[in-house]
Amino acid sequence: MAYYYNPSFFFLLFVTLFLTSDYVIQSDARHLLEITLPELPKPELPHLPEIPTLPKPEIPEIPKPELPTLPKPELPKIPKPELPTLPNPKLPALPKLEIPVIPKPELPTFAKARNPSST
Repeated sequence: MAYYYNPSFFFLLFVTLFLTSDYVIQSDARHLLEITLPELPKPELPHLPEIPTLPKPEIPEIPKPELPTLPKPELPKIPKPELPTLPNPKLPALPKLEIPVIPKPELPTFAKARNPSST
């Protein structure tokens, strides 16, 4: 009969291999930090010819247009409406609710039962 491999076994194997290969990357990075590179001379750029400067173009000034002032229209005053005063309505008095007293129920008392095995 064939043996069925549990997928968690393969996952455990993969994680173990992944964690063991991590040390090699760290040690390679440590070696890279310890290596000193020789200093290279800085290259000199060739001399570029001077670019002639151009004169700034003169832009003619445009006059700002003036808008004619219009007279403000006069609005007629609207009188405020007066609201009539209404008398406060009188509500009838509510009767006082009387809550009836409920007697506390009395529970019967039982004698303690004795356990025959404890004596």
